[in-house]
Amino acid sequence: MSTQNYFHYKRYYLPHHFIFLPMMATLISIGIVKACNDIAHRLEWSILSILSFCILYLAIMLRQHYALGNQDRIVRLEFRLRYFELLGEHSTITEKKLSFDQIAALRFADDTEFLLLLKRALNENLSSDKIKKSIRNWQADTMRR
Repeated sequence: MSTQNYFHYKRYYLPHHFIFLPMMATLISIGIVKACNDIAHRLEWSILSILSFCILYLAIMLRQHYALGNQDRIVRLEFRLRYFELLGEHSTITEKKLSFDQIAALRFADDTEFLLLLKRALNENLSSDKIKKSIRNWQADTMRR
C-alpha cells in the first residue's frame, strides 16, 4: 500500500466496485436498449431492467448501511479513547459540540496535531475537509482492507 495522505486515502473493493457494479450497470443498459428495440419482448426486457436496477440498488444500500453504521461507532469510540488518553478526561461535552465528520477527520492527525485541530474545530467550526487539509503528519489508517 502506498503512503496514505489526504489525496490518497480511499480504497476500493475489487469484486464490488469493478465487477459487480459494472455488470449490473451493463445488464440494466442492455435491458433498456432491448426494451426500446425489441417490441415483441418489450415487457420482458423492461422487467429485467427494473429487477436489475432493484438488485443493484439494494446491494449498494445494504452494503453501505451495515458497514457505515459499524464504522461510525468505531470512529466515535476511537475518538473517546484518544481524547481520554491525551487529556485524561471524558469527551462527552466536546463530542456533542463536534459533528461526526469532524470527529472522523481528526482521526488522521497525530497526537500533537489532534489537540491543536480539535481546538480549532471547536473554535472555528472547521469542516472535515479543512481539518484533513490542515494535517501535516497524516496518520494512515492501515487496518482497512
